[in-house]
Amino acid sequence: MPENYEHYITKNIKAFYKRRLKAPILYLFFLVFLWVLFSLSAPLFPDSLGDTETLESAYREHIEYVSVELSDLNFTGYTQSLFGHVTGYYYYTMRQDECIIVLLSPNTCEQGLPSIDHASVFAKIVHGTENYEVLLNHLAQDLNWTENGIHNKVSQYFLSQPDYNLIGNTVLYALFFATACYALVCLILFIAYINFPLLSPTCQDLALFGNPKKLLEQAEEELATLPQLATEDMFITEHYFIETSVYGNAIVPIDEIIWIYKYSTLHKFFWYHFSISYTLHISANRHLYIQCPKNIKSDIDGIIDYLSEANHNILVGFSEENRLKVQETQGTPMHFEKFIAFLNKRV
Repeated sequence: MPENYEHYITKNIKAFYKRRLKAPILYLFFLVFLWVLFSLSAPLFPDSLGDTETLESAYREHIEYVSVELSDLNFTGYTQSLFGHVTGYYYYTMRQDECIIVLLSPNTCEQGLPSIDHASVFAKIVHGTENYEVLLNHLAQDLNWTENGIHNKVSQYFLSQPDYNLIGNTVLYALFFATACYALVCLILFIAYINFPLLSPTCQDLALFGNPKKLLEQAEEELATLPQLATEDMFITEHYFIETSVYGNAIVPIDEIIWIYKYSTLHKFFWYHFSISYTLHISANRHLYIQCPKNIKSDIDGIIDYLSEANHNILVGFSEENRLKVQETQGTPMHFEKFIAFLNKRV
């Protein structure tokens, strides 16, 4: 336990958010890694497939998602199905001297038009699999070609519009960018809290009871001069309860506390019970709730005893009676029961 408590609360607020910087930074680096590794920008910004560029050459250059203009498309008579539902229609067309197969979505081809004069599509270049080989063999029989002949004439790569999966990509990118924005906002806020601790939630909670800057200065001064009670990460001064742990920081005026109790947690691994930790719960006016987790029983008992002596109006211990008293004091704005009663009344 440190002997010098000069600016101790501010130092711990800074240290707390410095530790929390790691998570958003690592997550943002992880997203950048995924973006580069899987070329996630490709579906968003597909390459234009030139008239002279073959599907094979584009695929070998790691170009998968393309925007392409197609003309004179003819229906092969074959479809792609998934769980009995038709997901695509196979067409063929000529591009320069190359015959290619194009799998169009049902909406693009209007459920299998015999021919399409022109179509602008976003598609994925796919290397043919066994199903594609079966398709070519059936086409060879329909056209009275040999299997070798059709494999020499038709590209082993085809364009698939359903594989572009715009809806799936939209969900993926929405999740990707939403989490990236959240991590970035957290990073900016943590940096702000490190440089300006008064902006942190710990200090802003004091705005419920007065000027945060003045209350913080008073709490710092009382802690630095003469703390009344001190454990490893909880302190009591003349007017404040203070927590400075790795789980968070809190400053609560003792006069504003209305309920305190402890809650025990049994830690076990399978059937082996290896420890019990205690969490101190504090309810203060204006709906301020503080939890101080993973403390030892003697420390919490000492804090509870001291606070109950410093403020005789504090309710001690968890009970239904105390809960109802606190609820009566605090009120329950938009409480679930009131919301249901309001709905019933409207109905």
